[in-house]
Amino acid sequence: QVQLVESGGGLVQPGGSLRLSCTASGSIFRPYTMAWYRQAPGKQRELVSFITSAGITNYVDSVRGRFGISRDNAKNTMYLQMNSLKPEDTAVYYCAYTQGRTYWGQGTQVTVSS
Repeated sequence: QVQLVESGGGLVQPGGSLRLSCTASGSIFRPYTMAWYRQAPGKQRELVSFITSAGITNYVDSVRGRFGISRDNAKNTMYLQMNSLKPEDTAVYYCAYTQGRTYWGQGTQVTVSS
């Protein structure tokens, strides 16, 4: 079993920044991929970004150039630096860990509003 704990969400004005963190614990074996998903009210959950153990990253087009994903393998922690936030970034953000199967965090709310 793998447990994921997210932190860093909150309320921010348009144009502001937030940094999300996700720490994995339990039966961690490398290599594994970690990712951030988000789900806005009334919408399906979408993949925002992922990062592999080798550091390969990818982003959904709507956040590319504004968000940066990174990980600290020694701490089993992944980060999402979110800059130039827009109201349409408002959602619950979920951390995911994949190795054979996918484990999910509990989600953290990000609200972008003036």
